[in-house]
Amino acid sequence: MKKFFFICLAAATLIQPSVVHAEETRPPNFVVVFVDDLGYADIGCFGSPDIKTPRLDALAKEGMRFTHFYAQHICGPSRAALMTGCHPLRVAEPGNVKEIHPVLHDKEITVAEVLKSKGYATGCFGKWDLARHNQKNFIPELMPTHQGFDYFYGTPSSNDSFVDIYRNDELIKEKADMSMLTKNHTDEAIQFIEKNREQPFFAYIPYSMVHTRLDASPDFKGKSPRGLYGDCVEEIDFNCGRIIDTLKKHDLVDNTYFLFTSDNGPWLIKNKDKVDGHLPTDHGGSAGPLRSGKVSTWEGGVRVPTILWAPDRVPAGTTCDKIAGTIDILPTFAALAGAEAPTDRVLDGIDIRHLFQGDFARADEDRGFHYYFINSLQAVRQGKWKLHLPRPANPKWLGHFSINRHIAAEDWAGFEEPFLVDLEADPGETKSVAADNPEVVAHLLKLAEEARADIGDYNRVGKNMRFFDPMDERPEKPVFSNLVRKPRPKKKKPAAK
Repeated sequence: MKKFFFICLAAATLIQPSVVHAEETRPPNFVVVFVDDLGYADIGCFGSPDIKTPRLDALAKEGMRFTHFYAQHICGPSRAALMTGCHPLRVAEPGNVKEIHPVLHDKEITVAEVLKSKGYATGCFGKWDLARHNQKNFIPELMPTHQGFDYFYGTPSSNDSFVDIYRNDELIKEKADMSMLTKNHTDEAIQFIEKNREQPFFAYIPYSMVHTRLDASPDFKGKSPRGLYGDCVEEIDFNCGRIIDTLKKHDLVDNTYFLFTSDNGPWLIKNKDKVDGHLPTDHGGSAGPLRSGKVSTWEGGVRVPTILWAPDRVPAGTTCDKIAGTIDILPTFAALAGAEAPTDRVLDGIDIRHLFQGDFARADEDRGFHYYFINSLQAVRQGKWKLHLPRPANPKWLGHFSINRHIAAEDWAGFEEPFLVDLEADPGETKSVAADNPEVVAHLLKLAEEARADIGDYNRVGKNMRFFDPMDERPEKPVFSNLVRKPRPKKKKPAAK
């Protein structure tokens, strides 16, 4: 027994220096740039013919492109997925109701909160959109500084008409100049990085652009052949370069992961005939070879251009064609930081460090992805196969969203039968091969039913759908409080004189 004890003691002594060294090693920094409404083919390294993005293209050459990286179909749900590592329908909201744009319950655990547990400084710079989809009528207690962020400089929601700017909880500018949003958000992010360079940090930069209303600063406005949309993308590219230059200036490159992605596909509603943007007058982007755009579960609506850059840790010049997405950010960052992801709730994301390292052989070839549209499951994917589930052309359960004005009519026609696509052979989802692959259809229908039972659907509450506020009993189906538009009051005619 004594001999065994001394052998163990000697072994412990031998490994002790490496243990101490590991404890002294600083966790990596994370910078996430989350562009609004950037299409799959709107930067050079993803196929844009006329939008110049030299800084992002260089990062792709020095790092990794993800060509099958998924967000959600619209703004708020994408932010909820990134923050929580979950499909938005699973996530709890105040009052146990659901919203089109999720309102993140304060008992949800964000990636910022996970990283703070390991001593990270956390900052958010840009569009939040998780305390209500409204510039004025939002819940202050659910803004970033109450959801794990030490510092916030940005705006409560989208820039559809105007933008108010907050520093932490203080309103500092009403109806801000939208042409300066990208620059100002970058300025603040750079200051945050410089201030916290001596400790691990997480800088989350959800730019307001290129969501309409578009605008660019004088240095970029009118410069791109792709019009104002191109101006905005090129300004984002330039400012990503500024962030990289800051990391280099302060010798932070060797210990920082820089991730660039988009919250959904391009907004086509502003384009003539709702086609991919390619004219200088188009205010929406392009999904390139992919079908449709934002507010759809076609690939063009949810597959987004993504670049990962971390020299000497991410292999240069690589392309990852494995399924991954914003739902993977929380568990992956947690693992890289040595933090613990939440274990008291179900997460949909997984740790994809092996993909970051270029070890694609370790990817789970059976991994699936679920395409939710607000309150309903519309499609499922596994491997190269994607199955659009049967649905009517104008699903009544979508309320006022049953009429989808964002995409072309043929992209909202519905399916009488399951519509199976081989994404390798047909990335544009032009035809169904269901009749030739009945066993694949049956298998994917089973996966869809498993997702409905676990996460939920428009007509059922999933087993692991979360409700944190007191309730008499779990509802049978999710209650969406804002799917039915209240009629506007009729204007009174002026009295006759």
